[in-house]
Amino acid sequence: MRMRPVRMARWSARHPWRAIVGWFVFVLLCLGAGIAAGNNPATTKDFWVGEAGRAESMATDGGLQRRPTEHVLIRARSGPLDTERATAAARDLTARMDALPEVDRVASPVRSKDGTALRVTVVMKGAELDARKNVVPLIDRTAEVAAAHPDLVVEETGSPAISKGVNDQRGEDLALSERLSLPVTLVILLVVFGSVVMAGVPLLLALSSIAATMGLAMLASHLMPDPGVGTNMILLMGLAVGVDYTLFYLKREREERSRAAGRLSPEALVELAAATAGRAVVVSGLAVIVCTATLYLATDVIFSSLATGTVLVVAVAVLSSLTVLPALLVKLGHRAERRAAKKAARRVKRGEPVRTKAAKPENGRIFGALMRPAQRRPAITLCVSVLVMLAVAAPALGLKLIDPGKDTFSRSIPAMRVYDRLTAAFPELLVKHEVVARSTPGRAPRVRQALAELGRNAQADPLFARTAEPVVRTSADGRTSVLELAVPHPAPSDEAIASLDHLRHRYIPATVGQLTAVDTAVSGDVARGQDYVHHERSKLPLVIGFLLLLTFVTTAVAFRSVVVGLLGVVLNLLSAAAALGALVLVFQGTWAQGMTAREAVLDGIARSAKVVTSAALVMVTIFAAFVFLHLTEMKQMGFCLAVAVLLDAVVIRMMILPAALLLLGERAWRPLRPSRRRAAGAPSAPADRPLPHVG
Repeated sequence: MRMRPVRMARWSARHPWRAIVGWFVFVLLCLGAGIAAGNNPATTKDFWVGEAGRAESMATDGGLQRRPTEHVLIRARSGPLDTERATAAARDLTARMDALPEVDRVASPVRSKDGTALRVTVVMKGAELDARKNVVPLIDRTAEVAAAHPDLVVEETGSPAISKGVNDQRGEDLALSERLSLPVTLVILLVVFGSVVMAGVPLLLALSSIAATMGLAMLASHLMPDPGVGTNMILLMGLAVGVDYTLFYLKREREERSRAAGRLSPEALVELAAATAGRAVVVSGLAVIVCTATLYLATDVIFSSLATGTVLVVAVAVLSSLTVLPALLVKLGHRAERRAAKKAARRVKRGEPVRTKAAKPENGRIFGALMRPAQRRPAITLCVSVLVMLAVAAPALGLKLIDPGKDTFSRSIPAMRVYDRLTAAFPELLVKHEVVARSTPGRAPRVRQALAELGRNAQADPLFARTAEPVVRTSADGRTSVLELAVPHPAPSDEAIASLDHLRHRYIPATVGQLTAVDTAVSGDVARGQDYVHHERSKLPLVIGFLLLLTFVTTAVAFRSVVVGLLGVVLNLLSAAAALGALVLVFQGTWAQGMTAREAVLDGIARSAKVVTSAALVMVTIFAAFVFLHLTEMKQMGFCLAVAVLLDAVVIRMMILPAALLLLGERAWRPLRPSRRRAAGAPSAPADRPLPHVG
C-alpha cells in the first residue's frame, strides 16, 4: 500500500491523456448508470422504529395505515366570517377536489370553536411519502377557489404540502450553499496558489467527483433506499474533501518544484509528491471511510444514507487525487516550463539576466506565532488548550435529541405559516396518538369496546383534547382496530410527551391491555419521534465504541505507534465534544528525516501548517455556508462540522498536538520498528514517519 500511490501517479504522469480521458469517462459512466437505474427512494416502512413502527406495521397489514391528509382553511379577509359565503366556498372546494384522481374523499366542513374559520379535510390516495409529489393538483385547486372567492382567505396545509415545501426549500438551500461556497472557495484557492488555472483544478476535480458519486449513489439506493438526505451529504463532503485532497497534493508538488529549481521534470515532481501527499490522502480517506462506516451500526435508514454518501464521495475523491490529478499536474508542469523558457529567452534576447525566484518560506509569521506557545511552554500550552476545549465541550452535557418535525421547520415555508394558523383555530390537530390493537376476528367486539373505554378515560385527562365520542376503526377481516386520540399540544412539548407516557403506561394497561391474546402498540407524531430518539440512543454506545476502536487501529497502523493511536482517539473525542458543546450553546441554548523527536514535531507541523490551515479554511467555508440555510438540521450539521474543523486546525493542530508530542518525545513513536539504516549502524532516520494529523 505504501508504494501504490506512487505507482499510480507514475503511470498517470507517463500517460497523462489516457488518465484524463479515462477519468472523465469514468465520471460519465457512473452518472449515466445511475440515471439509467434511477433512484430508489425510501418508503414509509423504511422509517419504522420501535413500538411506533410495530403499530404502523399492524395498521398497514389491516389496511388502516395513516393516510396523507390536507386541510383547507377558510377564513374572512377582514372582520367576522360570513358563514354563508364560507360554506359556498367549501362546496366549491369539495366539488373541485372530488374530481381529482389523487383524492380519496373530502370530509364535511368543520367550524372552529370561536367561529372565525372553517376547515375542509381532504384525504389523499397512495402512500404517505408519495403525497408530496401528488399534492400539487390539490394546491392548484385551492388556489382556484381562493381566486373565485376574493372576499375570503382560502389556504391549504397538511403533511403533504409541508413535505413538498421542505423539499423545495432544501433544493433552494443547496443552490444557495453552492452560490456561497464556490466563489469563496475559489478566492481562497486563488490566494493560496496565485493562479486561476491552479485554483480551478481542485474545484474541477471536486465537482467531477460529486457528479460520479451522484450516479453511484443512485445505484447504491437499490441496496439501501434513499431517504433524501444522501445528496446533501455528498455535496457537503464532496466539495470539502475533494478540494482538500487536491490541495494537499498540489501544495506538495509546488514545494518539490520550488526545491528542484528546474532540475527535475514534471513527471519526477509528481512522483515525489505522490510519495508523501499521495499516501497521506489514502490514509486520510481510508480513515474517514472506515470510521464513517460505523454509522451503519445504527440500523437507521437516514444514518445509512449519510454513511453511504460519505463513503462513496470520499472514495471517489481519493481516486481522483491518485489518477487524474497527477496527469493534470504533469500537463500543467510542461505548460509552466514552456512559459518559463519563453520568458527566459526574451530576457536573454533583451540582454537581461535570467533570475530564479527564491523559494518562499513554508511557514509564515502567523503560523509561527500560533505554534510558539507549544514550542516554548508545551506543558502549560497543553493544559490551557485542553481546558479551553473542555470548557467549550461542557454544554454538550445538556444535549437534547429530538426528531425534526413541524415545530423545527422554517416558517418561511407558506404551508407552515398556514399550519400555524390552522392549529391556532383547531388545536386538536396539533398531535394525534394512534392506538393499534390486533387479535383474532372473534374478539373484535371486545377489542372495540376496550378501545372505546380507553378513549373516554384519556379524554378525561387534561393532557388530551375533548372531542366527540371516540371512534374506533376496524379492518375488514376484524383482526385490527385503531383508535385516534387528539392532543392540543405540539409534538416536542412536555405535555405531548407526558400524554404518550400516560397512554402507554396507564390507560392501555387498564383497558385493552387487560385482554388476553391482544397485541397493542401506539404510534403517531409523538411516538414516532420519541421511539426514534430512544432507538438512536440505544445504538450510540455501539457506534461510538466501534468508532474509537477503528480510529485507534487506523492511526496506530498508519503511524506505527500505539501512543499516537491513543492520542488520536483522545483528540478526536475532544474535538467532537467541543463541536457538540458549541452546537448546544448556539442552537439549543439560544514528514521529518534524520531529526530528533522535538525537531520532527516542530519542523513537520511548521512545514505543513500553511496547507493544513488552507485546507481547513476551505472546509470551514463550505460547512459554514450551510449555516445560512433554512432547514434547522442543515444549519446544525454545517455549524457543527465548521466548528470541529476550526478547533482541530487551530487549537488541536497548532497547540495541543505539538505540545503533547513534544512532551512525549521519542516515547510517542513506540513500538516503532528500527529502520534498516539503524540496523546497519546508521543514525536514526525515520524517513517514512508521517506527521500525525488528527481529524
